[in-house]
Amino acid sequence: MNHSRVILCTGGIGSGKSCVVQAFRTLGIPSYDCDRSAKELYDRDPQLLSDVVKLTGPGVLDAEGRLDRAALAGRIFADPTMLARLEALVHPAVIRDFTGWKEGQESPLVVIESAILLEKPQFACLYDCVVTVVAPEAVRIARVMARDGVAEEQVRRRMAAQWDDEARIAHADYVLENNDRQAMLPVLIDIIEKEKRRWKRQI
Repeated sequence: MNHSRVILCTGGIGSGKSCVVQAFRTLGIPSYDCDRSAKELYDRDPQLLSDVVKLTGPGVLDAEGRLDRAALAGRIFADPTMLARLEALVHPAVIRDFTGWKEGQESPLVVIESAILLEKPQFACLYDCVVTVVAPEAVRIARVMARDGVAEEQVRRRMAAQWDDEARIAHADYVLENNDRQAMLPVLIDIIEKEKRRWKRQI
């Protein structure tokens, strides 16, 4: 059994958590992108795809038998209860996938990246500590507008759909401000050293 200590790296849209995760990787800590994997699992996990078809009907498949994401989105839009029922299938699949990925790692520490994991109690079993990445609201909005080519109003709506920083900080073991001014690597090195000491105590 793999005993790697799992660091959840989380933060709101535009906080810069992906940059923090990249820095962790630069320092030799493997990472798993929970949100991206959840989308990819429709193509990689036959059991999940089968369960989704049973839930929504075969109309969500394209001519090649792969998931038609536009059709799935339409199905969810047509039935307000469908999203929760779909998440009840996807979340266990993500847990299975992460657990399998973790078993293949040899590092004492691994990182799982997600914007919403803290909001889902069923994922609490996956991680040992939390790094919450924060940034000033104006910086976050500017980053997302530049990255996605969207208007400020759209960014604010997406931010409003997530937990705010206060809620994420309340669950954090470490808070890292990614404001383009503070040097990030020394902070991450300190976190890594502390968590490696905790890993040694748990093995």
